[in-house]
Amino acid sequence: MTLTEEVRCPGRRERALAVIETERLVLRAPCPDDAEELASHINDRRIAVNTARIPYPYSVEDAEQFIAAVNRRDGEVAFLITLDDALIGGCGVARSDSGPELGYWVGVPFWGQGFATEAARAVIDYAFGSLGHDVLEAGARVSNPASRRVLEKCGFQWTGVRLARVLAINSAAPADRFRLDRRLWESLKTLGRTSRVV
Repeated sequence: MTLTEEVRCPGRRERALAVIETERLVLRAPCPDDAEELASHINDRRIAVNTARIPYPYSVEDAEQFIAAVNRRDGEVAFLITLDDALIGGCGVARSDSGPELGYWVGVPFWGQGFATEAARAVIDYAFGSLGHDVLEAGARVSNPASRRVLEKCGFQWTGVRLARVLAINSAAPADRFRLDRRLWESLKTLGRTSRVV
């Protein structure tokens, strides 16, 4: 992972975010011009039902509201995941009742290629390094083994199951809960377990 520069969207960012480069991906802050492309990728029920906060259907207005709300001081940090300059997903760290929480999504055409794991590892490094977090929480619906596997490959430890509100289904659903602390992450990196892309 390489932090290459800080980027501000013209006229609106209070917090400058680094652009993060991984082996295959570039993660950058969303800008207002991304709203249409973001909405076109995320407006898929298969994505929305596997996340807590993404509504379905997802409109350009939803994307505009999201972009306007993220990356403010002391708030949610969000990156768009790009591959060869094309948007393929998103990853970030949001505030939750239990502490900072890692979240991610990848567009359906890009599932099963290790992009979520690669992006999550980069954002975890950023969260523990630049943001100074000591612990990260995460969740995956019990019906989503692929997301659970992403978290396990990143070193998250399972802590139990609880009901989580899912906006897209307007109901609660069981979700596996996970936790990763900075010391474990640093140990895994030292052992080289987090440097490979699976």
